[in-house]
Amino acid sequence: MKKRKNFRFISRLDIKDQYLIKSINFEGLRKVGYAKDYALKYYNENIDEIFYIDAVSSLFNKRFVKNFLEMACEKIRVPVTVGGGIKNLDQAKKILKSGADKIAINTAAVKKPSILKKISETLGSQSVVSYIEAKKNEINQTWEVYISNGKENTGIDVMRWAEIVQKQGVGELLVTSVDREGTEKGFDYELYTKLSRYVDLPLIANGGCGKMEDIEKISKNWCIDGVALSSSIHFDKLKILELKNYFKNKHLDIRY
Repeated sequence: MKKRKNFRFISRLDIKDQYLIKSINFEGLRKVGYAKDYALKYYNENIDEIFYIDAVSSLFNKRFVKNFLEMACEKIRVPVTVGGGIKNLDQAKKILKSGADKIAINTAAVKKPSILKKISETLGSQSVVSYIEAKKNEINQTWEVYISNGKENTGIDVMRWAEIVQKQGVGELLVTSVDREGTEKGFDYELYTKLSRYVDLPLIANGGCGKMEDIEKISKNWCIDGVALSSSIHFDKLKILELKNYFKNKHLDIRY
């Protein structure tokens, strides 16, 4: 079983054009503010990384890379990951050239897994994140892979899919619980506990965080490398600096 080096705090910004938006279970999107302002705020509060996820996959038909990404990364000096609408190697190259450090792929990879291998071999595994949207099937008590921002069920078992993407050479996994996303009711601990038995890659948990105790509980799973936070920090229910001070005092290995 792999062991993490440092537990990471990551801000996840779902964006539409230049705006930060938020939803519950990927439904009912509402505008929060300008994404670049929130990114800069989190950077100044010592966030470890920033994930931009284009919630409506408008990445290229709205000149996202040129008009937004270069501006958004201008004052940010932490790793930046971008996902949403990435379909090929050329698009991935363009994103990295515009300032991002990593790209995250979900829908295109499910439709053609070899795209992960091609990009990983060309740009390096450290630049590629497999973004997985997981929703529990209550009938058979398994998790299935969803695409298109949590709207389309592929019927693919999440555990089997995680093994597949690992073999394609990606650098890490960002796994979002569709059931918990935006609810602030806690992480799907059962999902991540089971998933950690199938992969040796860095694993980032996303969806459901509402309080300090949620992070403390999931941090006890040594296969979880970090958490991606959204509504809990967007609406000031949790403060990044307070989180880091709290966990530093708990002697959790974090980036500080």
